[in-house]
Amino acid sequence: MQLSMWTYPWDIQDLGLETVERDLVQRAGLNMVSLATSYHAGRFLQPRSPRRKAYFPEDGTIYFKPTAARWADLAIQPKVADVVSEGSDVLGALLRRREAGGPGVSCWTVCLHNTRLGMLHPEAVTRNAFGDANYYNLCPSNLDARAYVRALIADISYSYKPDRIELESPSFMGFAHEYHHEKDGVGLTPEEDFLLSLCFCPSCLVRAAKAGINGEAARKVVRQWIAETCEREVPERRFPEFPAAGLDLFRPWPELHAYLIWRFEPVTSLVTELREAAHAATRVVIIDLKEGWQGGCDLAALGKVCDGAILCAYDMQADDVASLMATGRSVLGRGKFLGTGYRLFYPEMSGPQVLASKVKPALIPDVDGINFYNYGLVPAARLDWVKAALSA
Repeated sequence: MQLSMWTYPWDIQDLGLETVERDLVQRAGLNMVSLATSYHAGRFLQPRSPRRKAYFPEDGTIYFKPTAARWADLAIQPKVADVVSEGSDVLGALLRRREAGGPGVSCWTVCLHNTRLGMLHPEAVTRNAFGDANYYNLCPSNLDARAYVRALIADISYSYKPDRIELESPSFMGFAHEYHHEKDGVGLTPEEDFLLSLCFCPSCLVRAAKAGINGEAARKVVRQWIAETCEREVPERRFPEFPAAGLDLFRPWPELHAYLIWRFEPVTSLVTELREAAHAATRVVIIDLKEGWQGGCDLAALGKVCDGAILCAYDMQADDVASLMATGRSVLGRGKFLGTGYRLFYPEMSGPQVLASKVKPALIPDVDGINFYNYGLVPAARLDWVKAALSA
């Protein structure tokens, strides 16, 4: 079983590679590190760093040294994070340690969630039914965005040859996603947040039209519903069964339903291209959630075109984890990688027993891997919780 922990490059720079490897392998009982190789902005509390207690990473940068030839003539270009360009190539160091008997290396790669690039290339971002840009989300239908992610995956895979690449956000993102100072005075319901996440950018409308889908008709319905939402005095559920009932809720509106089904195509075809762009020796898996269909992720279809999935068990109880793993294996089929992921955050994980109870359903032959989030964001003592949970 591949047992890994999501880790940021600056954690390794701050604490030292030997310390991090000792923590992960000996203290936590893991055999792999999942290093962020492309990431977004944030503000992170760093409990163990000897250099700082709060860190604001650069937005939308990469954490490896790119090969210039792979990016020649592409409209969207990457920026190497200063901690790499002015510091050290952490990914390269990890892979050299792997060759010397150290833990395996997985590249945790954020694909389309990139506000820096969205601001530079507004023509490539998703747009809601009113045409408003979601600058944090490059669109999986946009050709330049797709070319950017293909180059990203090919460069990582061929230049560094990691054991695995984990694809985060190769899809459409939700309207609410903790963007800086998000404000909603209306009180959006879950279905309204979903409707505002639907992309009707020119790239999507053209791609849908080529598939025989009337995106403009779907957009008209969504615009009307959102306009009505904005006129209500207080929130009101239009679809109380959402999201449990899935896309079947929208069958009474055939053109909208057809568009929602079509949204799987840009994501599935992009992941197909990413698997094809990667070195054959590197596994390519997606990071997904139970309700990933809201972002255009069809797990069954994705399982056919990449090497598997890590299905995060955030905010789940043990029985829910067992169900998630059973469903994941059933949908992916045999021979595909199936992993899960846990947050080590308090109060979601209030103690070692809680973590152990939630990890236990994943310690079965049908599950191939477990990831934990996140090395630099939690106190060192929680590494002991991980080892105890895996040993139990």
